[in-house]
Amino acid sequence: MKKHIYDSGLIGNCSYIAHVQKNTNISWLCLPRFDSDFIFGGMLDQEKGGEFTILPESSDFESTQSYVENTNILETFISTEDYSYKVTDFAPRFKNYDRYFKPLMLVRIIEPLEGAPRINISCKPVRERGKKALVPSLGSNHIRYMGEEQEIRLSTNAALSYVVEEKYFVLQRPIYLVFTYGRPLEAPIESTCDRFLQATTDYWQSWAKSTSISSFHQRLVLRSALILKIHQYEDTGAIIAASTTSLPESPGSTRNWDYRYCWIRDSYYTLTSFNSLGHFEELEKYFEFIQNLPTGADGRYQPLYSITGEGLLTEEILPLDGYLGNKPVRFGNQAYTHVQNDLYGQVLVSLLPLYSDQRFTSKERSYSEPMIMNLLDKIEQTMHEKDAGLWEFRKLAQEHCYTFLFHWAGALAAAKIGKRLKNDKMYEKAMFLKDEAVKKIEACYLPDRKAYAQAIGVNHMDASTLQLITMGYFGDDIERANNHLKELEKELLSKEFLFFRYKHMDDFGVPETTFLICAFWYIEALACVNRLDEAIEGFETLVKYCNHLDLFSEDVDQVTGSQWGNFPQAYSHVGLMNAAFRIGKKLDRPNFL
Repeated sequence: MKKHIYDSGLIGNCSYIAHVQKNTNISWLCLPRFDSDFIFGGMLDQEKGGEFTILPESSDFESTQSYVENTNILETFISTEDYSYKVTDFAPRFKNYDRYFKPLMLVRIIEPLEGAPRINISCKPVRERGKKALVPSLGSNHIRYMGEEQEIRLSTNAALSYVVEEKYFVLQRPIYLVFTYGRPLEAPIESTCDRFLQATTDYWQSWAKSTSISSFHQRLVLRSALILKIHQYEDTGAIIAASTTSLPESPGSTRNWDYRYCWIRDSYYTLTSFNSLGHFEELEKYFEFIQNLPTGADGRYQPLYSITGEGLLTEEILPLDGYLGNKPVRFGNQAYTHVQNDLYGQVLVSLLPLYSDQRFTSKERSYSEPMIMNLLDKIEQTMHEKDAGLWEFRKLAQEHCYTFLFHWAGALAAAKIGKRLKNDKMYEKAMFLKDEAVKKIEACYLPDRKAYAQAIGVNHMDASTLQLITMGYFGDDIERANNHLKELEKELLSKEFLFFRYKHMDDFGVPETTFLICAFWYIEALACVNRLDEAIEGFETLVKYCNHLDLFSEDVDQVTGSQWGNFPQAYSHVGLMNAAFRIGKKLDRPNFL
């Protein structure tokens, strides 16, 4: 069976994420954090990455996967001509002693379904980025993998010799595998795993019930919400862009980036999603993360941080084969050094619900006032500064329309906050900066095209300017919004509602694949300009580009329809959710005419 990373699902408990391929292999697992070294990394190097598989004796087998309904618990069904069995993978998560129990523990339960399955369990963890294979050492009911300071253990009711020697054996009863990092499982294996499975099922299904979702494609929105949830590192509240690194945006492009970090820019879109879901626990944790981020001596933020707020994310190239031979493999991300000035407005817009939503108390708002003034100062200081933009150009600095849009939106948010706080200084400064941002946005206008360019002084269209429509810059002027949208369609719209970021040359050539989040922005924009039928058609067309588990990558090849880029991409799912919410609101609005 071909090992394809996009033919996989993932499990997680807000402490770690593991990728499970249809052939049962744990192809990606970083411990003890999302951005740690990998213990299983077969997605990037099948030789050095280790493996954790539960395979049948026959090489001729079929595999299907599905999630237990409304959970992040994954079931993989393996069938041959003579027998079948099921592997249930989950990361324990449930309330315990008024806290969430979310250990660094991966549980795998293997159950025979038909016939007498003969299976092989292979567990080969590695460290030091694939350089070091850990050595198994037998205990009484566990295997300890030696060579790491933290204890790495596999506790099981299977014959340990069969596992260590990778022998095939008949699956006569359920087999339990508990893979732990740090503290091992010191309890009865079978009954404990069954209890953890039930408690985890109950937790996720209760969480799903507490979401506020309209009827428009509710199943897809819920799956996206569940995926987004496990991309939040609960200890600090950070939300990562993806749990993977170096999955290329297109074959041979070298656009292979490490996305296991938290981009401040995406706070607005993410918090909009959580707010729409009615999930304030996640939203509040994310606020805490943002408000605890360090700034430079000049009060500036970086575009991205580690999940614990670390700023130094030095980019390294690793001697690994890469996904399907695509190199380089990167750990770290140079973008932390970039100047990306839209983020100040992003944070201000993200803070607005604290003041505009009465469900937040005054205590929760009180500590952010100095932060708001600092953010306004940064907008003022960077209003005339070129930056790398949201696409993180490495050798191109421009005055980006998108940056000025968030100067405008952030200033408007700060003005509303200033009014609520009766802070005249904040309000007046914010309104002044709002007007300055409008001048900059209008400097991007191309009269002959009746549209807004990527940046001042260029003619390129950029999908990020779809946000001029979705964020209400045009107000009620639908004609003006539609004119801009039509020019974007002419230049960047691909087949079946797929959308390019831009089409001009950048640091790595001309982009070859379309960006899913841009496509969902386009769907939102269609809904905003009252092209609702097109928005619905587009949404229902785009969602076909998911995998078998309704998971979305970052990029789609418009020719083949294949998935590319880091996977699953949290912000593709955020884009889907926000587009669905936008359409749902339009559909739910009563029409009395």
